[in-house]
Amino acid sequence: MNKNSKKEQRKKRHRRVRAKIHGTKDKPRLCVFKSNKHIYAQIINDDKGFTLVFASDLEVKDSKKDEKINLAQKVGELIANRAKDEKITKVVFDRGGFKYHGRVKSLADEAKKHGLEF
Repeated sequence: MNKNSKKEQRKKRHRRVRAKIHGTKDKPRLCVFKSNKHIYAQIINDDKGFTLVFASDLEVKDSKKDEKINLAQKVGELIANRAKDEKITKVVFDRGGFKYHGRVKSLADEAKKHGLEF
């Protein structure tokens, strides 16, 4: 019996999620990707196929070491503020095949707190 790797399992989950979620001009898709070191978020219009807003923890890192969850919260705040500048208030959340807890959840909660509606 051949087991799938964690990466393949995540890609399968992401395909299932993406089959149901589609970002439009009025309600674009907030997509989250996390690696072991970093977390990235972007707001995408799938109709035209381009990114409207982008944020990552590489932009908010301080010289001192921050916990990953705190960095994810800062990215959530940053993406929400940039979305406000582009007059985006409603989005569809795409967790990217990751479980909705930890860094993904903290990013989403912070984005909600700063004005994005899911």
